[in-house]
Amino acid sequence: MLTKTDAISVINRLGTEKTPFSFYCDFLGKRWCVEPEGERSFFLKISEGTRQQNSVLPEDFHFSKTPPSYLEFRAAFDSVLEEINYGNSFLTNLTFRTAIQTNLSLKGIFEYSRAKYKLLVPGHFVVFSPETFIKIREDHIFSYPMKGTIDANLVNARSTILGDEKEIAEHVTIVDLIRNDLSLVADEVAVTRFRYLDQLNTNQKELLQVSSEIKGYLGKEWQNQLGTILSKLLPAGSISGAPKPETLEIIQKTESYSRDFFTGICGHFDGHSLNTGVMIRFIGQDKDGLYYCSGGGITSFSQPAKEYQEMVDKVYLPL
Repeated sequence: MLTKTDAISVINRLGTEKTPFSFYCDFLGKRWCVEPEGERSFFLKISEGTRQQNSVLPEDFHFSKTPPSYLEFRAAFDSVLEEINYGNSFLTNLTFRTAIQTNLSLKGIFEYSRAKYKLLVPGHFVVFSPETFIKIREDHIFSYPMKGTIDANLVNARSTILGDEKEIAEHVTIVDLIRNDLSLVADEVAVTRFRYLDQLNTNQKELLQVSSEIKGYLGKEWQNQLGTILSKLLPAGSISGAPKPETLEIIQKTESYSRDFFTGICGHFDGHSLNTGVMIRFIGQDKDGLYYCSGGGITSFSQPAKEYQEMVDKVYLPL
């Protein structure tokens, strides 16, 4: 495991050499694991526009969850809302741990799940994330913040999520934050697609997820500063909030646990381009068993019951 300083140096060197590598890091970008191709202490799979062939689930498969109580959620929600009303944050991503019960191991979840970004760190955690952090190709950087989730089977789900005042405010705030973040490392930053919908299939229901695309120009020598670029963009704006420094303080004093690697990032550099994901849809393992981390963005428009249900709905396996 590398420190932030060492990771920046290693990634800059590998980028300059155009040496392929994979990596993951924690939420705050303080701890990194970086491995050139051929080393295998973790397993990363990125599926981009390809049909994923997964094994057939065992007949006795089961999955259940024991989320925090609504009272526990409400206490944290009210604390965050108070900070927002004081003007200390416009948007805060609030998350919780949910105990889960399943007969699949971490390795089994990795093998059976379908997701754009899958990461397995044996004995510690598994990730099956739909969310891209950044991509870099042909000297341009792209980001795709995801904000806004709804049950796809609800009546008028598409128009409801796209017309929801709270969801619009949350999404606009995150897009503006990511645009400012990309401006730290790129020129000509612009929103090229705004609030488009993707459908996610889970073991429980189908979900609609709202995303946008933001693009900037890096220049010809970006590989030489790849580690520096990544470090400047952390933590990911979509799972922290705005303004970022003040909101991080709110998260750390309000959430009842340390996120550790949940909502960190993972990715692969192939020698020419970079593809990275945000480590949401995260299952960890400790002495008490398996736990699932999930949450959502809180704004002044947020309704606690709806936010609680969104947090619970995000506890699923994409099988």
